[in-house]
Amino acid sequence: MTLTSNDQNTQSTANAAAAPVYQAWRIDPMHTIVQFAVKHMMISTVRGGFHSPAGTIMVDEQDLTRSRVEAAIDARTLDTHAEERDVHLRSADFLDVENHPQITFTSTRVEVIDPEHVRVLGNLTIRGVTQEVPLDVELGGRNVTPWGEQKMGFSATTQINRKDFGLNWNMAMEMGGMMVGDDIKITIDGEATPL
Repeated sequence: MTLTSNDQNTQSTANAAAAPVYQAWRIDPMHTIVQFAVKHMMISTVRGGFHSPAGTIMVDEQDLTRSRVEAAIDARTLDTHAEERDVHLRSADFLDVENHPQITFTSTRVEVIDPEHVRVLGNLTIRGVTQEVPLDVELGGRNVTPWGEQKMGFSATTQINRKDFGLNWNMAMEMGGMMVGDDIKITIDGEATPL
């Protein structure tokens, strides 16, 4: 089959429209906070976080479902504002940061919910164990700083079961229940700058 000049132009236009056009963004560690919350003794909630997350967001402006995210957290930066507890959480009982210093997330697909919300599914790796998890993301929009730097904002939430990642340590309480809850709520509030 021979394509005419018009057919070739039409096909080239269709291919160009289908090709992803990415805008690359770098997660800004100064303005991005990764936090978690877990039940303690079944009666209260302990909150903590990690410092200086890093990563890249590739946004396809024409089709958000083709966008991609790769991010990494230094597990050694875990901070719950209690040094003794932090040492335990970094130990082999939990994150085992000596052998697994990084927590990583690599997206596998993006679902558009509405113009301001997407669901990013991806592979979360903690302590060397990888599970697919969904991130419910609110797109915060864009703005420009007084110094001319473009920024993109976002907020994301998810919930995981720590035992799915091999974080199994626990202790039974005298009055029933366990010391540490299984469900971990994760929130990410951040900004990104163009690469």
